[in-house]
Amino acid sequence: MSLVNEFGTDILLTGWGHSQFGKLAEHTLETLIVEAARDAIDDAGIDPGEIDEIYLGQFNSGLWPLAFASSLALQISDELGNVPATRVENACASGSAAFQQGVKSILAGTARTVLVVGAEKMTHAPASQIGEALLGADYELAGGESVTGFAGLFADTVRAYEDRYAAVGEAMAHIAAKNHTNGALNSYAHLKQELSFEFCNTVSEKNPVVADPLRRTDCSPVSDGAAAVILRSEPSPGAKHDPVRLEGFGQANDFLPKEKRDATAFAGTTAAWERALKMAGVTRTDLDFAEVHDCFTIAELVVYEAIGLTPRGQGARVLTEGTVYRDGSFPINLSGGLKSKGHPVGATGVSQHVVTAMQLSGTAGAMQLPGARRAAVHNMGGMAVANYVSVLAAV
Repeated sequence: MSLVNEFGTDILLTGWGHSQFGKLAEHTLETLIVEAARDAIDDAGIDPGEIDEIYLGQFNSGLWPLAFASSLALQISDELGNVPATRVENACASGSAAFQQGVKSILAGTARTVLVVGAEKMTHAPASQIGEALLGADYELAGGESVTGFAGLFADTVRAYEDRYAAVGEAMAHIAAKNHTNGALNSYAHLKQELSFEFCNTVSEKNPVVADPLRRTDCSPVSDGAAAVILRSEPSPGAKHDPVRLEGFGQANDFLPKEKRDATAFAGTTAAWERALKMAGVTRTDLDFAEVHDCFTIAELVVYEAIGLTPRGQGARVLTEGTVYRDGSFPINLSGGLKSKGHPVGATGVSQHVVTAMQLSGTAGAMQLPGARRAAVHNMGGMAVANYVSVLAAV
């Protein structure tokens, strides 16, 4: 049963905005939010006064001094004075958490037009502060010190996977090279340089080990950036392009303590994926592509299995068979993913929805996948603890 049939309400993405991702020294958190939100409003062809509610996805966790950022989007226009605005946090899935809150406001009938923004300012902070902030999303290490941070946690996933199944060093290098190739076509990407499989698969001065066995090319970069989307219950007459419809969505949270989770399963991802597809009334074979959360290359590999592309332990197969490449039957991360596009934590989920909407509306430029009609977005927070999936379709 589709979302519109189940709830009797269309959810349309009618406009969007996206900043450059990268080291943006000239920007503050405020300027990033205002720029992306203003672009989304302009793209939707609406007046700021038409917005009924605002949701901001931002992790922060001490990365930026202002801990109360919900009203920053109001700086766009005096017409936004007194509009309800709420900051939403769910670790690296904060952007998708904000997106789903906006969806639920429309479904509840309390809003007809919602502005969703995801933003993070990170690169100004020293590495030690960034590491401490991100570890605030880990049950065991929050408040402590770790030389390798979240890279060390995903390195544990690699070792657990290899102990149970097989070596994945080459598979991770193929994922990194694939996503860099895709990211080179994305004008918003933090890292636009194509990298060969050989480079990604070799430890060198330019590609050192970050947390054994993860190399630098296995890790997404620390980035600044913002993205925004306008959600409406009906089309925007003045929009610059066709809208994109949300057909289904799902959320699932796994346990925080690591002993209660299987590090190689991403069970919450599987549950969120199945809920979103069920609501949309489609199967995986009805999708043309997906944007998934590849904070580390091992994460993308495990997601292949969690969403049913292969049986457990066989994720590398879709790389050798070419399935997940741009010219394959089910491309993954046409935008370059977090690995190349960048990972400004709170912005990531909204960015994934924006680049997917661009594909489905035929406005993705050099990234465009010809004929794309339906796709999925997967975003997760922590060690696959908070999991969100959306199914989007061309109208």
